[in-house]
Amino acid sequence: MLRREGTTGPVLVVVLVILALWYVAAIFMNWQGVTDAFSRAGEQHTTGEILLGTLDQERPVLPAPHQIVAELKKTVFGIAITSRRNLLFHAWVTLSSTLLGFGLGALLGIVLAVLIVHVKTLERSLMPWIISSQTIPILAIAPIIIVVLGSIGITGLFPKAIISAYLCFFPITISMVKGLNSPDLIQRDLMRTYSASGAQIFWKLRLPASLSYLFAGLKVAVAISLVGAIVGELPTGAQAGLGARLLAGSYYGQTIQIWAALFGAAILASILVAIVSSVERIVNRRMGVRPA
Repeated sequence: MLRREGTTGPVLVVVLVILALWYVAAIFMNWQGVTDAFSRAGEQHTTGEILLGTLDQERPVLPAPHQIVAELKKTVFGIAITSRRNLLFHAWVTLSSTLLGFGLGALLGIVLAVLIVHVKTLERSLMPWIISSQTIPILAIAPIIIVVLGSIGITGLFPKAIISAYLCFFPITISMVKGLNSPDLIQRDLMRTYSASGAQIFWKLRLPASLSYLFAGLKVAVAISLVGAIVGELPTGAQAGLGARLLAGSYYGQTIQIWAALFGAAILASILVAIVSSVERIVNRRMGVRPA
């Protein structure tokens, strides 16, 4: 296990440096707006008043960290969870399509990896297409998916899940292929000398060896899946979801709301990655893997 006392200090230093730079940037970027507001009001102002104003604007160019924390507190704890103004309500809408897309992407990625490893023709023919699929910008393909599925009557959760699955299957496929091929040739030959069948080699050698690679891919994929769900909400003009909060904030110039939604998405992604990491530890413990 990592010694926490050896990592807490450096992490705190980095966080404090980021916060300090953030406050400096907020003051610099909001300064002109505050001075213009004082000038329009015809009020006398001091440097200290301008400084305080840059950290307390209603619609700042760059919100200060304490403004984002206050917005998160208000929209999470200060409003009923069933209200559309509550950030948790929007997070749940996005999470639903994220989990569905992640499940579809994980299933597709694992199946493709198994086929690629066992059918060499697919490795040469399918792998280049899988890699090429990720060169298409998701912002370009998301509206196409939404429109095409909408034209055949498929709306709501599923189109966003398809976009999430499209993004997240790739790291799972690549990591799983690497993991399934990780056993040495001598290990596979040894299994064959014991008259092991292809299925036995897969279940008793290839699959256990691939799990560490698979979970590494799953951690990346679950975070990307959340991004895909948010991107899927943007072209639809969704009324609910973190993407909808971002759209509403951009429409009405509510920069604090935009940043609060972004931090909400980051927190949600961290929770999802932590869950996958917990599952990985449980699986490793059941398999008798010693912690590093």
